[in-house]
Amino acid sequence: MTTSQHTLDTPASHARKKTNGGYLFLPRRLSRGAFLKWLRRTHAWLGLWGAALGLLFGFTGILLNHRDILKIPIGRMRQTEIQLALPEPRPADARAMAVWLGQSLRIDTARARIKQEPAKEVIWQNQTLQQPASWNITLRSPSRLLSAEYWEGNAFVSVKQGNANLLQTLNNLHMGTGMGMGWVLLVDTLAGALLLLSMTGILLWTRLHGPRLAAAGLGLGSLSLSLFFALTAING
Repeated sequence: MTTSQHTLDTPASHARKKTNGGYLFLPRRLSRGAFLKWLRRTHAWLGLWGAALGLLFGFTGILLNHRDILKIPIGRMRQTEIQLALPEPRPADARAMAVWLGQSLRIDTARARIKQEPAKEVIWQNQTLQQPASWNITLRSPSRLLSAEYWEGNAFVSVKQGNANLLQTLNNLHMGTGMGMGWVLLVDTLAGALLLLSMTGILLWTRLHGPRLAAAGLGLGSLSLSLFFALTAING
């Protein structure tokens, strides 16, 4: 009996006892069982859902974040410009102009953005001039930008087109340029998944063993640096 008690009280046995750990922000009744199993599975499945898009947004985010300061040669747009003679009779309005452009250039202009500016007076070298009405038709996609400009009275329409390389196309996907509602909603699900991943990750991380002061310092340090650089840029 004495030998058994001595074995249980050895220093090695005391070393195996947990002196740290535990889920800091979970009640004791939620720190085990079905809820904990659900929490781990939710964290894992959310990470899998956003993994592919996370790689895309992480890569393009680095490029966009460094484009001004480090001058990383990110995407390029190859610009071309042409002038198209208008048919007779000429398009009656901007929408008809967009349809005609689509037929002439063999592109779909159903989602084109149309802006019409009425005729107005402008000051040019201290003289008042009458500026004619103008139509602007813009069609965007991740890999291409097409812009058409027409001034009332002209017999032609100016068309500018920009073709993006691969990096610029990826950057446009990151920013949602030229994308439809489906892409926007898909990216919204990724943003929501990242929020949940952050919350569940913090809960699961607190189970790790280690000094609580170091954990608090790591989290608060990151937050403080983020706020510092953000406020410096805003007030700069």
